[in-house]
Amino acid sequence: MSPKAEIGIIGGSGFYEFITDGQDYEVMTRWGRPSDKITIGQISGRAVAFLPRHGKNHIFPPHRVPYLANLAAFKKIGVKYLIAPSSCGSLQAGIKPGDFVICDQFVDRTKNRTDTYYHGPTVVHIVGAEPYCPTLRQLAIDSCRRLNIPHHPTGTAVVINGPRFSTKQESLYFTRMGNSVVNMTQYPEVVLAREQEICYVNISLCTDYDVGLVSEQHLPPVNIQQVLSTFKSNIERVKNLIGEMIKQLPPSKLTCDCQQTLTKSRI
Repeated sequence: MSPKAEIGIIGGSGFYEFITDGQDYEVMTRWGRPSDKITIGQISGRAVAFLPRHGKNHIFPPHRVPYLANLAAFKKIGVKYLIAPSSCGSLQAGIKPGDFVICDQFVDRTKNRTDTYYHGPTVVHIVGAEPYCPTLRQLAIDSCRRLNIPHHPTGTAVVINGPRFSTKQESLYFTRMGNSVVNMTQYPEVVLAREQEICYVNISLCTDYDVGLVSEQHLPPVNIQQVLSTFKSNIERVKNLIGEMIKQLPPSKLTCDCQQTLTKSRI
């Protein structure tokens, strides 16, 4: 019997304890293997699938994550709703380490990443105006409010290629353009989810002030130790938020059309 789950989580290693009675499955796709085996278990009586974005031993840097295989694997096992927590750096002084940002926009600054399943002869132009699922975004916002989690209900993520962090001037440019946070993995993950007709929400956990703010306001500079420390100290809040969201999924009435994307996008 093939594995099935309606809700998916793609995130870091701290989520292995989130699914305590899970079973691991090897899921192959026409785009190859995903980052790792997919763990499927029960949360609040719901079948939930978890995939470590970078692999269990963090073997895939941001520019080498098998994004196409990851999203195709979720689709193959029946996932309709995908919750994608990630760490990020703050580009604005008002977004503090430990704050959550429910992103509604992104700016792509990556390079050489395959970002579509459609290279012809089938041609698809998905709408990019609202890239994140509005239904799941509102659910995340409402859940943050219920749990009293400091959060920002909107925000623009600049997605850089990595694996290096930004220079001071790059970071200052991103800040002065009005962006909220900087991250390395949201793109092309978000658009590939839309091409797979999966509702996708990003939950950005701010772990540090990015280096541009440091140079302007004498704030502590970013380093990988701080990123990991802040993420680990907040992992329980992330788990609590996702647990609260799962209790409410699926919404009684979808107000988005994420799961009908291709009918409106094919030429």
